[in-house]
Amino acid sequence: MPGKFYRYQYKEGEIVTFKKKHPCGNTDWQVMGTGSDIRLKCCGCGRVMSMGRETLEKATVSVRPSDQV
Repeated sequence: MPGKFYRYQYKEGEIVTFKKKHPCGNTDWQVMGTGSDIRLKCCGCGRVMSMGRETLEKATVSVRPSDQV
């Protein structure tokens, strides 16, 4: 059964909160680019990574606009 963010239309600039923490201790990531793979930037340490859409949908707890950081 699909999760809450199944087929969610991620937009550049949104802040995505993950279930698990990054090694730097932060759970918030900013969307930098969308497509079949989504580029994300850690809001804590600035690391940039790419993640598949299905993996991202499973790991997402919440999504909010970047002005609510």
